[in-house]
Amino acid sequence: MAREYVWLECTESGVRGYRTNKETRGTERLELKKYNKKLRRHTVHKESRKK
Repeated sequence: MAREYVWLECTESGVRGYRTNKETRGTERLELKKYNKKLRRHTVHKESRKK
């Protein structure tokens, strides 16, 4: 199975605070609620690939 690392970027502040791996074939972009240290609350984080 092909897996790759992706970064989770906050939609409100743009901070990339989390890195996770995921299956690359036939999957959609991740969207999770995670804690943002800068804002000190839970926010929606979307997948962004590291450049």
